[in-house]
Amino acid sequence: MTDRPRVVLGVGGGIAAYKACELLRRLTETGHDVTVVPTAAALEFVGAPTWAALSGNPVSTQVWDDVHRVPHVRIGQTADLVVVAPATADLLAKAANGLADDLLTNTLLTARCPVLFAPAMHTEMWEHPATQANVATLRGRGALVVEPAEGRLTGADTGKGRLPDPGELFEVARDVLARRDSGNALDLTGRHVVVSAGGTREYLDPVRFIGNRSSGLQGIALARTAVARGAEVTLVAANVSLPEPAGAKVVHVETTAELRDAVLGAAATADAVVMAAAPADFRPAAQEQAKIKKSADGSVPPLELVQNPDILAELSQHRPRQGTVVVGFAAETGDEHGSVLDHAAAKLARKGCDLLVVNDVSGGRVFGSPDNEAVVLDASGDATGVPRGSKAALAHVVWDSVASRWQNG
Repeated sequence: MTDRPRVVLGVGGGIAAYKACELLRRLTETGHDVTVVPTAAALEFVGAPTWAALSGNPVSTQVWDDVHRVPHVRIGQTADLVVVAPATADLLAKAANGLADDLLTNTLLTARCPVLFAPAMHTEMWEHPATQANVATLRGRGALVVEPAEGRLTGADTGKGRLPDPGELFEVARDVLARRDSGNALDLTGRHVVVSAGGTREYLDPVRFIGNRSSGLQGIALARTAVARGAEVTLVAANVSLPEPAGAKVVHVETTAELRDAVLGAAATADAVVMAAAPADFRPAAQEQAKIKKSADGSVPPLELVQNPDILAELSQHRPRQGTVVVGFAAETGDEHGSVLDHAAAKLARKGCDLLVVNDVSGGRVFGSPDNEAVVLDASGDATGVPRGSKAALAHVVWDSVASRWQNG
């Protein structure tokens, strides 16, 4: 009997089945005991020997194999997580309507663990009212159905319906597994959250810009964990060169003005906005249309700066929707005028947001690191210290605090 997390990987009959091989490899290499249950159609794309070799477990599509072990019941009963990737329109329809005509659909009916569906199909199939109704039914029953990605589909088609990046699906699956005993793992279901990430650029000329060191890692972690908790997620990414989180709608921007427009637009229907991005406080008063040349005498051309809009303050003081929780981030250093927390408390009061996540960035800490430590300040005066750990761990503390405000608001 293994004490490793038991994962069932259901594979539907779509061309994206080959991508599930990468998801399987990541699961097995991180110590998960994976049983692959493909549909008969899936085996037309990737054969059973491949699944067996990568998982180290036998593979079957039929309830008639090893009948004495009652696999159509046992596999689902003993699973810690079921992931269906790709989840075709046919599979979603069968799952929503309780059909059980093969081993995978039987497993879905007997599973009492979290179930994660990663749809992949052509855009027209995804957008069809029947598919959307099936997705709504599954979500209403507590399943996590991540939104498909946009991009190149089979043939020359492009649109929404692409299987999300297998590495990002793995991160969501691992997050769901980690929270399966939390009591309410999908506590953000039905909520729309907006997260900003990265750092803005303010251009001096076509070549040069003023920017900052924000990598976007914390914002990506916030978006990814919100997806894993069931939220509809809009990620506004400012100059982020990282894989897009599975299930999130991503809006790419460069400048602070573009960030403001995208965040305010998405916030109109948001239950929470988390401003993890680092907008530039200033921008050049004028952007030159040609590259600024060095002067022959070595003199430096003057640079006039003007202040950018304060997006966090604007969101906090003129909320587009009543009850929206607004979260800010503060990268602070202490000085002769006060400590990191002194400056952060003043910023919280000045901005008017509900929560402020405070990072001590003395010596360049935090930037680009996979780890983080912070203090989450509440407008009521409470402070929650978050010890050094993964940025996903901090993200969950933030969402816990946001969910608490919804409950108490």
